[in-house]
Amino acid sequence: MSWTSRRRLITALDRGVPDRLPATTHHLMPSYLRLAGCATELEFFDRFGLDAIHWTTPLRRPLEAGGAGWRLEEEDVADPDYRTTRYRFVTPRGTLTTLLQDDGRTTWVRERLLKHKRDLDVLTAIDLEPVCNLAAVASAAAGFGDRGIVRGAVPGFPVYGQPGCWQDAAVLFGIEPLILATFNDVGWVGALLAFLQGPKLAFLGSARGAAFDLVELGGGDASSTVISPPIFDRFVAPFDAPLIAAAHESGLRVVYHTCGGMMPFLERIAEMGPDAMETFTPPTMGGDTRMAEAKRRVGARVCMIGGFDQFNDFVGCPAGQTRRAVRRLFEDAGSGGGYILAPSDHFFEADDALFRAFADEARECVYDLKTG
Repeated sequence: MSWTSRRRLITALDRGVPDRLPATTHHLMPSYLRLAGCATELEFFDRFGLDAIHWTTPLRRPLEAGGAGWRLEEEDVADPDYRTTRYRFVTPRGTLTTLLQDDGRTTWVRERLLKHKRDLDVLTAIDLEPVCNLAAVASAAAGFGDRGIVRGAVPGFPVYGQPGCWQDAAVLFGIEPLILATFNDVGWVGALLAFLQGPKLAFLGSARGAAFDLVELGGGDASSTVISPPIFDRFVAPFDAPLIAAAHESGLRVVYHTCGGMMPFLERIAEMGPDAMETFTPPTMGGDTRMAEAKRRVGARVCMIGGFDQFNDFVGCPAGQTRRAVRRLFEDAGSGGGYILAPSDHFFEADDALFRAFADEARECVYDLKTG
């Protein structure tokens, strides 16, 4: 059997030893694809000979379409610098508003949806029913074939959300007030997280048998550079671990995404039972990952994805530096398989020559299939 990109990535996800180091990316930002002159993500993967990922999370009905008893309104707001949009969630209990801004490269929250704790009463009137469109996932997988894997995500709250419960709450309320609330209003935080968990569990139940190869959970607001271990233990793991179990019951693999610090949380994340962990952000990007140590501590339990410094090794450096970074990651995390080389989350620019060095060096990181 020949080694296709799909086989290579699946083997690594299942903690096996592929023919050589799998090399891919996380999300490809539309602004970067335009800079690179690529019309599609697949064109990008083919240009550099990388192992491709097709992202899709189709629902039977978009969450933004509203629901029984509530509706979503959208309004453009004049702003001299950024595209600015106000969204209104209108319910019988009141209206919640949020403001998003976009600079053409990325989008951020300017005004949080939840401005006061009392807004939770209005929020819970928003009945969300995310149902996976199984036929659409199957069609995407059939069309992609052996070019790579199909990857989805647990839906976040409509308009702008995150897959993990804690991370979704941080988007809606703000990370600083959410952390403070874990000290002065534990019950309120628990109620918010339980509300956000419900639709995620419903989605995973509806995705039984879906043709996803991998589904993402988590987000950066549960990293160790943001919250403490006690907050993780009380407010992250108890709400996200059941989502991982539900995904497994539906026959899905799960990757837990933590962009930021991870080292104090490695075993905590692994104990939740994901099949893979990412992004293993290095200290040169504000993270704390020591890949060889991470491999030693959790590499036998999960596939590791990421670890590459896209800020310093994709732009303005010699190709030899990029190649050495790839080789070092292979040596530190690739032993015995179960590792996928990838940038540590998003990137907005990269030199073509350095991306070629990244991909070329990965192809030269070959396993001895007799020994791993």
